[in-house]
Amino acid sequence: MKHIFSIIALVGLILIIGLSCLSRKKAQSEPLAEKDTPAQTVVPDTFVLPQVPGTIRDSEERARYLVMHYWDRFDFADRNLIRRPEITEQAFVDYINILGYVPEENINASLAYTLDKAETDTMMYLHFIELFEKYLYEPNSPFRNEEYYLPVLQKAVNSPLLEEESRSRYGFQLDMAMRNRIGERTNDFSYTISSGQSFRLYDLKSEYTLLMFTDPGCSTCAAVTERLGQSKALNDALGLNRPARTMLTVLALYPDNNLEEWNAHLAGIPAGWVYAYDKSGEITGKRLYDIKAFPTLYLLDRDKKVILKDTSVETIESFFSINH
Repeated sequence: MKHIFSIIALVGLILIIGLSCLSRKKAQSEPLAEKDTPAQTVVPDTFVLPQVPGTIRDSEERARYLVMHYWDRFDFADRNLIRRPEITEQAFVDYINILGYVPEENINASLAYTLDKAETDTMMYLHFIELFEKYLYEPNSPFRNEEYYLPVLQKAVNSPLLEEESRSRYGFQLDMAMRNRIGERTNDFSYTISSGQSFRLYDLKSEYTLLMFTDPGCSTCAAVTERLGQSKALNDALGLNRPARTMLTVLALYPDNNLEEWNAHLAGIPAGWVYAYDKSGEITGKRLYDIKAFPTLYLLDRDKKVILKDTSVETIESFFSINH
């Protein structure tokens, strides 16, 4: 992707040393208004960051101000900016990154504020909803973040600016996103191993469970399996397993019951992993998990509460490198 981090380093400077304004184009900064509150004038045909009041010197406070005023100078009424991804989409990508500097309550408020601003024009509102979906929800996005996406969905499902079909689609996404959230106990299910024995996830005794939804015919799944199988961080954790105490269980689960296909890939599973399939079909049938792509990775604690949801190999390795 071409758009990434064009102004993030400069935003860092804003937060740290107190620059008041930044623009992709060399727009002239306006002087601070009375009472040290800068005038946030909309600048046409470009994106300009808001001016942060000079009296706000704490970096966290500056970050909070920035996310709550990020779009103040953007012209949401200008539909031509929808066709200018180098301006609008790039500004959006930078905005998503800046959200990581502030607490959750500020993130939620900022996301709601952004959509409120976008309601100025129906086409612009639709464009921003699509950008949120593209970057926060789609499985291949490096910015995928379901917790950020939830406030967007909660507004979208009730928006009169969307057609009923769109509201219904976002309603389905909201329903799935609310399942298996971080910090909550994940949905239980049964799984069957090669011996024909079936077990339930909740009965699995392990300090951590790495749950990998996989598809035997998926080349990406094979590559991720190989990488996890060679991961020092994971193998170190697996090496701590003892008869009296299991530190880590890796459960590679095929959420279907095509035994011929499943058995054909049994030999490719690393030693020490549990390779299973969903004999009952309840994972898909009951929509227990939102599996947007294969593989999908979850990390669970001993009580089967979600630590990491729909996460990456890098994040999993980092977790075990830090915690063990």
